[in-house]
Amino acid sequence: MAEPAPNEPAVEAEPQAAESSLFDGRTLGHWQITDFGGQGNVYVKDGSIYLEMGNDMTGITWDAPLPFKTNYEITLEAMRVDGSDFFCGLTFPVGENFCSLVLGGWGGTLCGLSNIDYYDAANNETTTIVSFENNKWYHVRLHVRPDRIQAWLQEEGEEPLVDMDITDRKIDTRAEMDPCQPMGVATWQTSGAVRNIHMRRLVD
Repeated sequence: MAEPAPNEPAVEAEPQAAESSLFDGRTLGHWQITDFGGQGNVYVKDGSIYLEMGNDMTGITWDAPLPFKTNYEITLEAMRVDGSDFFCGLTFPVGENFCSLVLGGWGGTLCGLSNIDYYDAANNETTTIVSFENNKWYHVRLHVRPDRIQAWLQEEGEEPLVDMDITDRKIDTRAEMDPCQPMGVATWQTSGAVRNIHMRRLVD
């Protein structure tokens, strides 16, 4: 390779993209309809993925390799369209394991992680209560590190909705959510929608 001429700055290679878009707003792409049995319709409309109410669950599952298993951030927007239970059950990798962030479950207001030491979001220390409105978009941000899982709802302020030290804890998903591994979004007897799904590496 020729050396740069004197006084001519060397051209550096562009860094790898720090953020990956997981939804182009037009097609499902690598999102496959999750075979829960009894699931509702799934379709793309107006830049969003709609998950219609199922009996009991409707969801989507990522079917391609994920760029990260830890030290990453997922951001997305989620909305409850109809119903009164969880409209965003986000399943995600935690190293070689998996976990789910539940928003609006158990009658519509309960949030948390399922599972921690075999206990679901309704029965572990991540339980949080939030009142959600139908047809309102909520901005979700999730951080996964080897020793900690954190999640924020922009509408709830700067404090994390979930801030869980997972050192020496057993992390897994409820059996109902297993079909969403390695990553997916599901609803329970509820119609929901998601959009603007992104994933990026966290650099401390």
